[in-house]
Amino acid sequence: MALKAVSIWGCYKPPPQLGVGVSNSHSTLIGNLRYDYDKCRKWECCCLGVLAQRATTAVEDEGPSVPPLVDSSGAADGVHQNESKGFHKDLNLLPKPLTAIDISSYPRDGSKVRVAYQGLPGAYSEDAALKAYPKCETVPCDNFEAAFKAVELWLVNKTVLPIENSVGGSVHRNYDLLLRHRLHIVGEVQLRVNHCLLGLPGVRKEELRAVVSHPQAFAQCETTLSDLGAVKIAARDTAAAAQTVASNCARDTGAIASSRAAEVYGLDILAERIQDDDENITRFLVLAREPIIPGTDRPHKTSIVFSLEEGPGVLFKALAVFAMRDINLSKRVVL
Repeated sequence: MALKAVSIWGCYKPPPQLGVGVSNSHSTLIGNLRYDYDKCRKWECCCLGVLAQRATTAVEDEGPSVPPLVDSSGAADGVHQNESKGFHKDLNLLPKPLTAIDISSYPRDGSKVRVAYQGLPGAYSEDAALKAYPKCETVPCDNFEAAFKAVELWLVNKTVLPIENSVGGSVHRNYDLLLRHRLHIVGEVQLRVNHCLLGLPGVRKEELRAVVSHPQAFAQCETTLSDLGAVKIAARDTAAAAQTVASNCARDTGAIASSRAAEVYGLDILAERIQDDDENITRFLVLAREPIIPGTDRPHKTSIVFSLEEGPGVLFKALAVFAMRDINLSKRVVL
């Protein structure tokens, strides 16, 4: 069994006389995976390539990035037909997403907290950013990499990125980016997904012949889509789907996106909460340049990433370090 990397999420209440090694700049948890039964009461956790970030203040969602699908039925052409006039939203006034190539040209305004997110205005990630920082200025980014770089280049103060969805699973791309970039986890946001069926003003649900959205949104709304009988057209994300319907003015085409996307792009909500699972929740991480060192007044969550040599029982031995010290692991990911 070859193990490349393991990500562990743990919650613990620091016991008395807890020995923790913290580096000066990265809050890196240091110790030794070779545990000694005579030293069970000490915290000496060390590993190859350990990256430990402490997430404080859980403030109470978009899914994994999936390449756009090509609809071979020809129904995609329907998006460009049946154009209606007099659309009242000027989409050119919306902020353009930052890209990793030309990221330094974005204007800066230090009047309030700036938070980057992946996607277009109206994305679930923007909802998560506003939930964490209600008065923040949200900055859309073209992809996850651009959001990381925006923080590193001091264009924004923080970024809010999805790490896992209760239905779709982990966002492995962001696990990889956490290893490549030196940002720190300083918070967590849990957002309940509320998929809405959107359409142009005045359109009824029965008129729809095609629906545009992210492939994961399609997978989470199978029952509604089956009853509707509409052709599915893949988009880069849910906010991009709403923007497509609004800009093309196709009355027979709807989108699955958030209620905020309906507000941003001037669309009507034809149906709410159309997801199959009501407990559809996405967990986001809040990342910043500087760590927040937690106190001992309450339990905190720590993230560790490490690699192991191949061999029998090596993963068991690594995880036993936590079990012997009564540290609960809330999530484990083997990559």
